[in-house]
Amino acid sequence: MTALEIHLDDKYLDRTLRADVATGLTAMPKWLPPKWFYDARGSELFEDITRLPEYYPTRTERAILAARAAEIARITDAKALVELGSGSSEKTCLLLDALLDHGTLGAFTPLDVSSAALEDAVDRLVARYPGLAVRGVVGDLTRHLAHIPDGDNRMVAFLGGTIGNLAPAERADFLGRLRAVLRTGEWLLLGTDLVKDPSVVVPAYDDAAGVTAEFNRNVLRVVNRRLGADFDPDAFAHVALWDAEQEWIEMRLRATSAQRIRIRGLDLTVDFAAGEELRTEISAKFRRAGLEAELAAAGFALRHFWTDPAGLFAVSLVQAD
Repeated sequence: MTALEIHLDDKYLDRTLRADVATGLTAMPKWLPPKWFYDARGSELFEDITRLPEYYPTRTERAILAARAAEIARITDAKALVELGSGSSEKTCLLLDALLDHGTLGAFTPLDVSSAALEDAVDRLVARYPGLAVRGVVGDLTRHLAHIPDGDNRMVAFLGGTIGNLAPAERADFLGRLRAVLRTGEWLLLGTDLVKDPSVVVPAYDDAAGVTAEFNRNVLRVVNRRLGADFDPDAFAHVALWDAEQEWIEMRLRATSAQRIRIRGLDLTVDFAAGEELRTEISAKFRRAGLEAELAAAGFALRHFWTDPAGLFAVSLVQAD
């Protein structure tokens, strides 16, 4: 039997979805959080996105990890690795291999909101690393950090630039919660996308093949299926905009005509004007100085900051101060 520790179930997810949809679709401007992209179809679409020529973050982060994993293992001597928002844990195998070769690692804990994806990942990791204690935690990384297993000299990996999906106040809250569960001297390995020319950033969120557009519209299909809504996803255009002041990408869905949406599961009717936009994601890009200041405010010290030669992406090794 797959070793899973479950801290949220379908009832929890249903309550959270209902609250998010009721709040976000009655706000002005309207919004929905990006975690609702990820049903089975959404997860498949995101995996497709990571292989697109325009989408540099995944391959760039993987290259940095491949070059630095052995060094990370030597610096940290980590005995336990925790991965937040683990998904398939594909890139994490670079870290697992390096830490096992280094001889310190004894346990790996992936945390993800999707029990199905996590169960599949844990099964594959147990088969690949038979001597490693692997136990998945089904939880929300913004709410269940306290359930990270206690241990000695842990390293938490939060990769993929996912921290950029949190607004600044949310990032501060997340980093503070994470620092509270780590002992002084323990480690955080953090992947962050960097500020760069919008001509590079925007196509990563608006690819020529339209895969990201389908991924973006998938949030409407999730609401349709789970809450009995009648969105026509094809009546919403995918929009990716660079906000120069905030230094982040916003993904939005723009109504191509005036629409009235009925959400039966909430007994809610929502009107969209023609051209009205629904924000579905932000993806903040970082500069080293700003990132270092945010980490310091939460009680972390930036020890190493590694980038690719083009300066597209960074992997930071951070220590609880």
